[in-house]
Amino acid sequence: MSIAPDPVELSAPRDPASYGRSRLMGPGFWALIAFGVLCILAGFGISRFGPQLFPVKPAAPASAAAVAPGAAPASGPAPVEAALPLAAETPPPPTSEAVIRLTERIDALEAEQSRTAEAAASALAAAALMEAAQTSRPFADELAALDAVSPPSAELRALRRIAERGAPSRAALAASFPDYAARAAGAARAPGEGAGLGARLAAALSRVVTLRQVGDVPGTGIDALLARAERQVEEGDLDHALKTLDGLPPAGRDAIAPWRAAAENRADIDRRVSAVRVQALEDLARLARSGA
Repeated sequence: MSIAPDPVELSAPRDPASYGRSRLMGPGFWALIAFGVLCILAGFGISRFGPQLFPVKPAAPASAAAVAPGAAPASGPAPVEAALPLAAETPPPPTSEAVIRLTERIDALEAEQSRTAEAAASALAAAALMEAAQTSRPFADELAALDAVSPPSAELRALRRIAERGAPSRAALAASFPDYAARAAGAARAPGEGAGLGARLAAALSRVVTLRQVGDVPGTGIDALLARAERQVEEGDLDHALKTLDGLPPAGRDAIAPWRAAAENRADIDRRVSAVRVQALEDLARLARSGA
Protein backbone atom coordinates (compact mmCIF):
# COMPACT_ATOMS: atom_id res chain seq x y z
CA MET A 1 0.00 0.00 0.00
CA SER A 2 1.51 3.24 -0.97
CA ILE A 3 0.84 6.66 0.36
CA ALA A 4 0.02 9.16 -2.18
CA PRO A 5 1.87 12.45 -2.00
CA ASP A 6 0.08 15.67 -1.03
CA PRO A 7 -1.08 17.52 -3.95
CA VAL A 8 1.02 20.48 -4.67
CA GLU A 9 -0.80 23.77 -4.41
CA LEU A 10 -0.63 25.42 -7.63
CA SER A 11 -0.60 29.22 -7.75
CA ALA A 12 0.23 31.85 -10.29
CA PRO A 13 3.80 33.04 -10.32
CA ARG A 14 4.58 36.35 -8.52
CA ASP A 15 6.14 39.51 -9.89
CA PRO A 16 9.87 39.52 -9.17
CA ALA A 17 9.61 43.13 -8.03
CA SER A 18 7.42 42.11 -5.13
CA TYR A 19 10.37 40.36 -3.58
CA GLY A 20 12.36 43.56 -3.32
CA ARG A 21 12.98 45.72 -0.06
CA SER A 22 9.92 47.57 1.16
CA ARG A 23 10.08 51.43 1.42
CA LEU A 24 10.48 52.63 5.10
CA MET A 25 10.48 56.45 4.60
CA GLY A 26 7.17 56.86 3.14
CA PRO A 27 4.63 59.69 3.75
CA GLY A 28 3.53 58.20 7.06
CA PHE A 29 7.03 58.36 8.45
CA TRP A 30 7.43 62.05 7.63
CA ALA A 31 4.02 62.81 9.10
CA LEU A 32 5.11 61.17 12.35
CA ILE A 33 8.33 63.21 12.44
CA ALA A 34 6.43 66.44 11.86
CA PHE A 35 4.00 65.63 14.66
CA GLY A 36 6.87 65.03 17.12
CA VAL A 37 8.51 68.36 16.22
CA LEU A 38 5.21 70.15 16.77
CA CYS A 39 4.86 68.53 20.21
CA ILE A 40 8.35 69.62 21.21
CA LEU A 41 7.71 73.20 20.08
CA ALA A 42 4.38 73.27 21.91
CA GLY A 43 5.98 72.03 25.16
CA PHE A 44 8.75 74.66 24.94
CA GLY A 45 6.22 77.43 24.32
CA ILE A 46 4.05 76.41 27.26
CA SER A 47 7.03 76.21 29.62
CA ARG A 48 8.34 79.58 28.43
CA PHE A 49 5.18 81.66 28.10
CA GLY A 50 2.66 79.68 30.14
CA PRO A 51 2.98 81.65 33.46
CA GLN A 52 2.31 84.92 31.61
CA LEU A 53 -0.56 83.60 29.54
CA PHE A 54 -2.23 81.54 32.29
CA PRO A 55 -1.47 83.17 35.75
CA VAL A 56 -2.25 81.04 38.77
CA LYS A 57 -4.83 82.57 41.09
CA PRO A 58 -3.84 82.71 44.81
CA ALA A 59 -5.54 80.10 46.90
CA ALA A 60 -8.15 81.33 49.37
CA PRO A 61 -7.28 81.12 53.08
CA ALA A 62 -7.95 77.74 54.55
CA SER A 63 -10.19 79.17 57.23
CA ALA A 64 -12.29 81.10 54.71
CA ALA A 65 -12.54 78.15 52.30
CA ALA A 66 -13.35 75.61 54.97
CA VAL A 67 -16.01 77.60 56.83
CA ALA A 68 -19.00 78.74 54.84
CA PRO A 69 -21.08 81.73 55.96
CA GLY A 70 -23.45 80.68 58.71
CA ALA A 71 -21.85 77.22 59.05
CA ALA A 72 -20.07 75.86 62.09
CA PRO A 73 -16.31 75.64 61.82
CA ALA A 74 -15.02 72.22 60.99
CA SER A 75 -13.21 70.37 63.71
CA GLY A 76 -9.55 69.73 63.18
CA PRO A 77 -6.11 70.87 64.21
CA ALA A 78 -5.79 74.63 64.75
CA PRO A 79 -3.53 76.61 62.46
CA VAL A 80 0.08 76.86 63.44
CA GLU A 81 -0.17 80.63 63.92
CA ALA A 82 -3.09 80.28 66.34
CA ALA A 83 -1.39 77.49 68.30
CA LEU A 84 1.67 79.57 69.13
CA PRO A 85 1.47 81.54 72.42
CA LEU A 86 1.40 85.31 72.25
CA ALA A 87 4.50 85.55 74.41
CA ALA A 88 6.56 83.91 71.67
CA GLU A 89 5.88 86.72 69.24
CA THR A 90 8.92 88.81 68.29
CA PRO A 91 8.79 92.22 70.01
CA PRO A 92 8.69 95.20 67.70
CA PRO A 93 11.97 97.04 67.20
CA PRO A 94 12.42 100.17 69.35
CA THR A 95 11.49 103.42 67.76
CA SER A 96 14.03 106.15 67.06
CA GLU A 97 12.62 108.27 69.91
CA ALA A 98 13.14 105.45 72.40
CA VAL A 99 16.69 104.94 71.18
CA ILE A 100 17.40 108.65 71.58
CA ARG A 101 16.03 108.68 75.14
CA LEU A 102 18.09 105.62 76.05
CA THR A 103 21.23 107.17 74.57
CA GLU A 104 20.67 110.39 76.49
CA ARG A 105 20.15 108.44 79.71
CA ILE A 106 23.40 106.50 79.18
CA ASP A 107 25.30 109.71 78.45
CA ALA A 108 23.91 111.33 81.61
CA LEU A 109 24.95 108.35 83.75
CA GLU A 110 28.43 108.33 82.27
CA ALA A 111 28.81 112.09 82.85
CA GLU A 112 27.61 111.72 86.46
CA GLN A 113 30.08 108.91 87.12
CA SER A 114 32.87 110.98 85.58
CA ARG A 115 32.04 113.97 87.79
CA THR A 116 31.91 111.75 90.88
CA ALA A 117 35.30 110.25 90.05
CA GLU A 118 36.78 113.72 89.54
CA ALA A 119 35.32 114.94 92.83
CA ALA A 120 36.73 111.93 94.69
CA ALA A 121 40.15 112.48 93.13
CA SER A 122 40.00 116.17 94.08
CA ALA A 123 39.13 115.32 97.69
CA LEU A 124 42.04 112.87 97.93
CA ALA A 125 44.45 115.39 96.39
CA ALA A 126 43.24 118.10 98.80
CA ALA A 127 43.86 115.80 101.77
CA ALA A 128 47.39 115.07 100.52
CA LEU A 129 47.99 118.80 100.03
CA MET A 130 46.86 119.62 103.56
CA GLU A 131 49.17 116.99 105.02
CA ALA A 132 52.14 118.30 103.02
CA ALA A 133 51.40 121.97 103.66
CA GLN A 134 51.44 121.52 107.44
CA THR A 135 55.17 120.77 107.31
CA SER A 136 57.97 123.30 106.81
CA ARG A 137 58.94 122.01 103.36
CA PRO A 138 57.60 123.23 99.97
CA PHE A 139 54.46 121.55 98.64
CA ALA A 140 54.51 122.42 94.92
CA ASP A 141 54.10 118.78 93.80
CA GLU A 142 51.00 118.18 95.92
CA LEU A 143 49.52 121.47 94.72
CA ALA A 144 50.13 120.51 91.06
CA ALA A 145 48.35 117.18 91.64
CA LEU A 146 45.33 118.98 93.09
CA ASP A 147 45.38 121.62 90.35
CA ALA A 148 45.16 118.88 87.70
CA VAL A 149 41.83 117.49 88.99
CA SER A 150 40.18 120.60 90.42
CA PRO A 151 38.56 123.62 88.78
CA PRO A 152 40.55 126.87 89.02
CA SER A 153 39.97 129.01 92.10
CA ALA A 154 41.41 132.03 93.87
CA GLU A 155 42.80 129.82 96.66
CA LEU A 156 44.77 127.68 94.21
CA ARG A 157 46.19 130.73 92.45
CA ALA A 158 47.30 132.22 95.77
CA LEU A 159 48.86 128.95 96.90
CA ARG A 160 50.99 128.77 93.74
CA ARG A 161 52.88 131.88 94.84
CA ILE A 162 53.99 130.37 98.16
CA ALA A 163 54.09 126.63 97.39
CA GLU A 164 57.70 126.75 96.18
CA ARG A 165 59.07 128.13 99.45
CA GLY A 166 56.48 126.94 101.96
CA ALA A 167 56.35 128.25 105.50
CA PRO A 168 57.53 127.08 108.94
CA SER A 169 55.20 124.67 110.64
CA ARG A 170 53.23 125.66 113.71
CA ALA A 171 55.56 123.59 115.87
CA ALA A 172 58.61 125.40 114.43
CA LEU A 173 56.96 128.77 115.02
CA ALA A 174 56.19 127.87 118.63
CA ALA A 175 59.78 126.77 119.20
CA SER A 176 61.28 129.98 117.80
CA PHE A 177 58.86 132.40 119.45
CA PRO A 178 60.62 132.79 122.86
CA ASP A 179 63.81 134.12 121.24
CA TYR A 180 61.93 136.67 119.17
CA ALA A 181 59.77 137.61 122.17
CA ALA A 182 62.90 138.34 124.21
CA ARG A 183 64.23 140.57 121.42
CA ALA A 184 60.92 142.38 121.26
CA ALA A 185 60.87 142.88 125.02
CA GLY A 186 64.40 144.28 125.01
CA ALA A 187 63.71 146.57 122.07
CA ALA A 188 60.48 147.83 123.67
CA ARG A 189 62.35 148.71 126.87
CA ALA A 190 65.13 150.58 125.12
CA PRO A 191 65.52 154.11 126.53
CA GLY A 192 64.72 157.09 124.39
CA GLU A 193 67.04 159.87 123.43
CA GLY A 194 66.39 161.82 126.62
CA ALA A 195 66.79 158.85 128.99
CA GLY A 196 69.09 159.10 131.97
CA LEU A 197 72.21 157.14 132.79
CA GLY A 198 70.36 154.54 134.84
CA ALA A 199 67.93 153.78 132.04
CA ARG A 200 70.78 153.41 129.60
CA LEU A 201 72.63 151.00 131.91
CA ALA A 202 69.47 148.92 132.36
CA ALA A 203 68.98 148.78 128.61
CA ALA A 204 72.58 147.68 128.09
CA LEU A 205 72.16 145.00 130.74
CA SER A 206 68.93 143.75 129.09
CA ARG A 207 70.86 143.07 125.91
CA VAL A 208 73.01 140.59 127.83
CA VAL A 209 70.35 139.04 130.05
CA THR A 210 66.73 139.42 129.03
CA LEU A 211 64.20 139.11 131.79
CA ARG A 212 60.50 138.93 130.98
CA GLN A 213 57.49 137.48 132.65
CA VAL A 214 55.82 134.40 131.20
CA GLY A 215 52.59 132.53 131.88
CA ASP A 216 49.37 134.31 132.78
CA VAL A 217 50.51 137.89 133.10
CA PRO A 218 47.66 140.36 133.65
CA GLY A 219 47.58 143.83 132.15
CA THR A 220 48.51 145.34 128.81
CA GLY A 221 52.24 145.78 129.29
CA ILE A 222 54.96 144.37 127.07
CA ASP A 223 55.47 141.23 129.15
CA ALA A 224 51.72 140.62 129.38
CA LEU A 225 51.28 140.93 125.61
CA LEU A 226 54.23 138.66 124.81
CA ALA A 227 53.16 136.06 127.40
CA ARG A 228 49.64 136.01 126.03
CA ALA A 229 50.86 135.73 122.45
CA GLU A 230 53.23 132.89 123.41
CA ARG A 231 50.41 130.91 124.98
CA GLN A 232 48.26 131.39 121.87
CA VAL A 233 51.12 130.24 119.60
CA GLU A 234 51.60 127.09 121.67
CA GLU A 235 47.87 126.35 121.31
CA GLY A 236 48.12 126.77 117.54
CA ASP A 237 45.99 129.91 117.43
CA LEU A 238 48.18 132.02 115.14
CA ASP A 239 45.43 134.45 114.14
CA HIS A 240 44.83 135.61 117.72
CA ALA A 241 48.56 135.65 118.47
CA LEU A 242 49.18 138.04 115.56
CA LYS A 243 46.39 140.30 116.79
CA THR A 244 47.91 140.30 120.29
CA LEU A 245 51.33 141.33 118.92
CA ASP A 246 49.74 144.36 117.27
CA GLY A 247 49.63 145.96 120.75
CA LEU A 248 53.45 146.08 121.05
CA PRO A 249 55.22 149.41 120.69
CA PRO A 250 56.91 150.10 117.33
CA ALA A 251 60.33 148.99 118.56
CA GLY A 252 58.91 145.68 119.76
CA ARG A 253 57.01 145.09 116.51
CA ASP A 254 60.16 145.73 114.49
CA ALA A 255 62.14 143.23 116.56
CA ILE A 256 59.60 140.47 116.12
CA ALA A 257 58.82 141.27 112.46
CA PRO A 258 60.72 138.24 110.92
CA TRP A 259 58.78 135.81 113.11
CA ARG A 260 55.57 137.64 112.36
CA ALA A 261 56.09 137.36 108.56
CA ALA A 262 56.64 133.60 108.81
CA ALA A 263 53.56 133.22 111.02
CA GLU A 264 51.43 135.20 108.58
CA ASN A 265 52.53 132.95 105.70
CA ARG A 266 51.69 129.87 107.78
CA ALA A 267 48.25 131.21 108.69
CA ASP A 268 47.56 132.15 105.07
CA ILE A 269 48.56 128.68 103.83
CA ASP A 270 46.42 126.96 106.43
CA ARG A 271 43.36 129.07 105.63
CA ARG A 272 43.58 128.55 101.87
CA VAL A 273 44.37 124.84 102.03
CA SER A 274 41.50 124.33 104.47
CA ALA A 275 39.12 126.19 102.13
CA VAL A 276 40.22 124.05 99.16
CA ARG A 277 39.72 120.83 101.12
CA VAL A 278 36.28 121.88 102.40
CA GLN A 279 35.18 122.76 98.87
CA ALA A 280 36.37 119.41 97.52
CA LEU A 281 34.51 117.51 100.24
CA GLU A 282 31.33 119.53 99.67
CA ASP A 283 31.43 118.80 95.92
CA LEU A 284 31.88 115.09 96.57
CA ALA A 285 29.03 115.01 99.11
CA ARG A 286 26.69 116.89 96.74
CA LEU A 287 27.34 114.46 93.90
CA ALA A 288 26.85 111.52 96.26
CA ARG A 289 23.47 112.88 97.36
CA SER A 290 22.33 113.55 93.79
CA GLY A 291 23.29 110.03 92.69
CA ALA A 292 21.60 108.31 95.63
